[in-house]
Amino acid sequence: MKATLNKREKYAIGAAAALICLFISVQFIFVPMLDKRDRLRRLIDVKQKTIEELLTLKSEYDAVVARNNFSKSRLSKRQKGFTLFSFLDELAGEIGIKNKIKYMKPSSTPQKDGSTKLSLVEMKIEAVALKELTAYLYRVETSENIVFVRRMALSKADKPPGAIDAVLQVETYEI
Repeated sequence: MKATLNKREKYAIGAAAALICLFISVQFIFVPMLDKRDRLRRLIDVKQKTIEELLTLKSEYDAVVARNNFSKSRLSKRQKGFTLFSFLDELAGEIGIKNKIKYMKPSSTPQKDGSTKLSLVEMKIEAVALKELTAYLYRVETSENIVFVRRMALSKADKPPGAIDAVLQVETYEI
């Protein structure tokens, strides 16, 4: 027994087959293609942000390298035999507060790069006038020798009136 389909049934089967082909092509070709395009766009956005961050980090790194090179060139221009201890002692003599220095404790720490060391002097100055201390600190901080005050503690001195005691930590790098 042979079944024959009439025209209407043939059209219905053809339309169903076309719909199935259309559904399969949309589901397995177009949707994955659109998903991949969206993933690629998101990936491009992420990569662009990463590139922007890398460019920012590179400019910061270049600035640090430039400052480092500038500092090393200034350090190399110091007079031979420069020591932080003698610099601070000599400066105190010039300002006129050498006799007010209670103690000076030098120390040094080699840095990780091995080419420099951090030289530190902790010093206590007693019964100094604020004007003398500020003159001393100004000369320390504006020195061509790249010396800076890392920490400072001030307290009121017992005598004379208006005087202060100061404990300073002064440091510099040495080659």
